[in-house]
Amino acid sequence: MEKITTTEQFDRILADNARVIVKFYTTWCPDCRRIDQPWDEYAEANQQRASFVELNAEEVLEVAERFDVRGIPSFLMFESGRLADRLYSRDAKTPKQVTDFAEKVLAAPLESKM
Repeated sequence: MEKITTTEQFDRILADNARVIVKFYTTWCPDCRRIDQPWDEYAEANQQRASFVELNAEEVLEVAERFDVRGIPSFLMFESGRLADRLYSRDAKTPKQVTDFAEKVLAAPLESKM
C-alpha cells in the first residue's frame, strides 16, 4: 500500500486511478493499529479492484482538511478523482466494519464519466 506524503502525490494518485480508497490514520491512534494488519491484507488481496493508499492525517493536514476528516481512522473512496463515499471514524473501529465498507463501495459499478 502506497503511503501518501504530499498533497501533490495525493492529487496525482486521484488523477491516475479510476478508484482509490484512502485510509486516513495517525501513529498514535489505537483503532488504526487494530485494523492495520487486516486492512493491509485486504488491500493486497484486492489491489486489482482499486488503488489503496494511506495518509497520515497529521502529516498531510491540507488533504485531511480539504475532505473534512475529523476523526481517525477514516476511509474515503474516490472515483475518477471525485469523492464517492466515506466511512467515518465512529464506524471504523473493527476490521470487519472497514472491509464491509470496502466491499460495498467496490461492488458498485464504476460510474461512467462520459
